[in-house]
Amino acid sequence: MNSSESRTGVTPADFDAIMREKVPFVGDMGVVTESLSEDTAVLRLPFNERYLRPGNVVTGPAIFALADIALYAVAWLVVPKADLAVTTEATVHFLSGAKPGDLMAEAKILKAGRRLLIAECHIRSCVDDALVAHVIGTYAMPPAEK
Repeated sequence: MNSSESRTGVTPADFDAIMREKVPFVGDMGVVTESLSEDTAVLRLPFNERYLRPGNVVTGPAIFALADIALYAVAWLVVPKADLAVTTEATVHFLSGAKPGDLMAEAKILKAGRRLLIAECHIRSCVDDALVAHVIGTYAMPPAEK
């Protein structure tokens, strides 16, 4: 399995298309899926001046949105059609201010059960590789197709 292939067969291009079609807000953000593997998703949020807040750092809602999208991406690694997977809980630790520039999210599955998926996500600045945020999230998973 290469870095562009998931265990469910969803490719980075597939996930990007899913986001543009099913979650237009995400499509508008321009998030790009860099890679998908058996248990990890790596996504990039291209910089946009609209994401800046006073202090010249990227705003928390943009950082959390990227993390939530990356956590949703790992749901697609577990269930081939995870449209109905939803966030049920998320804990965000903002660790440092993100300088203006792209952000990279790496989400990894911690536990995938029949009903719940628990994953973590690290958000890093592409400007200086600073760890900007750490997120632990739980997703309620749709029933497996028979």
